[in-house]
Amino acid sequence: MAVFGTATSRSLSGRGPSFGFRFFCYAVLSVVLMFYDRRGQEQGRGWLDTARYGLQAAIYPLQLAVNSPSAAWSWLEENFATREKLQAQVDQLRNELRTQQLVTLRQASLERENATLRGLNSALPDVIERRIVGEVISVELSNLRKRLLVNRGGTHGVYRGQPVITGDGVLGQVFRTGPFSSEIILITDAEHALPVQIVRSGVRTIALGTGRSTSLELPYVPKNYDVKVGDLLVTSGLGRVFPYGLPVARVTKVELHPTEPLAQIHAVPLAGIENDREVLFIWERPDHPAATASPEAIAIEAPAKPPVSKQ
Repeated sequence: MAVFGTATSRSLSGRGPSFGFRFFCYAVLSVVLMFYDRRGQEQGRGWLDTARYGLQAAIYPLQLAVNSPSAAWSWLEENFATREKLQAQVDQLRNELRTQQLVTLRQASLERENATLRGLNSALPDVIERRIVGEVISVELSNLRKRLLVNRGGTHGVYRGQPVITGDGVLGQVFRTGPFSSEIILITDAEHALPVQIVRSGVRTIALGTGRSTSLELPYVPKNYDVKVGDLLVTSGLGRVFPYGLPVARVTKVELHPTEPLAQIHAVPLAGIENDREVLFIWERPDHPAATASPEAIAIEAPAKPPVSKQ
């Protein structure tokens, strides 16, 4: 068996060409192909170019399969990098937008404040000698109490009973003062009374607060007095607080009952009781004709007693 196997393997191995011969054939074939390829390139596109073109088309799917993992990884890296960059740009733009919105809001607020101050200054009559602007920092608007806390006090020259107005009309007067703030009682407070005069007819009366921010009462006007809806009420200069001629309210309702001697009159304040942010503390000119009447001016002198005759 061993002799048979050795002979068989030797006869099989001896049937094929030797390795050197095969190498020589492949080398000659390669030289021939390179020669014709070179010649074809010099003369134009030859048959080897056509063969190469077909082989490239055949191996293109294999190239795609080999390069797909690296290409996919590069695409993912580029996609994530681009997304992170875009997200950073979006965050930056959002921050810039918030900053611009804050600047715009601040500018709009300053414009409103400037417009309000211009309106306050333009509304001041000649009787006002000096004024300071205060800002409301607290509001108490209950059913009866109508008070404001303003950031101006005794250190600013504010005093108890000082008149306080807005660009639209009378707001109230100082009720209590502190070093750096003061409490203002509004004309709509149920405990407040204000001497007023009707511009059209000259009727003088008292406007009382009702505890409601949009209503004043004039309970002491007889039915035969000339009062109509739409009449303008101004300060009368009496009461030793407000000078004459400051706008207060406008009459909205006049009711006359046959059994009542007095008319029921309601008016709405001109000042923005609930929405004004800036207020004016005012000082009047003592020598102005519209200044508040002094106690000496409104005092009624008692008649002089006749001399006693001596008999």
